[in-house]
Amino acid sequence: MRRSGIVAASLLLSSCIPSSGPRPPTREQRPSAEPNAATRQCYADLSNQHFLFRPLVDRTFDNGCSALGAVQLIDIGTPVTNLGAMTCPLADRFGQWVRDSVQSAAKAWLRSRVVKVESFGTYACRPVNGEPGKKLSEHGRSNAVDISGFQLADGRRITILADWNGPDEDVRHFLRAIHDSGCRRFQVVLGPDANAFHRNHLHMDLGNGPYCR
Repeated sequence: MRRSGIVAASLLLSSCIPSSGPRPPTREQRPSAEPNAATRQCYADLSNQHFLFRPLVDRTFDNGCSALGAVQLIDIGTPVTNLGAMTCPLADRFGQWVRDSVQSAAKAWLRSRVVKVESFGTYACRPVNGEPGKKLSEHGRSNAVDISGFQLADGRRITILADWNGPDEDVRHFLRAIHDSGCRRFQVVLGPDANAFHRNHLHMDLGNGPYCR
């Protein structure tokens, strides 16, 4: 079993949705050096799941944004693009969702394995839906992840935008199965049926919920 050591790593600030909101914050506060007990326990939980990860030092930024108790997932058994800072509990839930829910749904409905998950990212300091004046998005707390597509072992590529209401019934069943399984793991899950902002991705977070749409 691979165990990740606790290292002081620089926070990688990745935009979750291109051109979706204000610029990243320019001033950060002094980071704390040591994770708290809950975060250390979460590190152990990730290691017990055989997930390889990089712990990140706590950071707070302008506009109420933060990355507290965050990690960067390196290997959860299936490659995932664009993953930056995620709160440790979100990383744990997300890794299990990909490993258990996504792969089992792919086997059941698509008769193939997912070999890559495509993500719009995690941390982004912006309001909800990138709309000025709205409350801070969970992305601004490193507490959300947006998934846009999947590549399969048989060569197919499935995207939320093209296939949520696409012609292939099995693909539609697959996408709805992983959406519904996400609703059982995360506090909030939003997809194309929620609103136009989510027409091209599944948003999943551990903020205030439950809410599934």
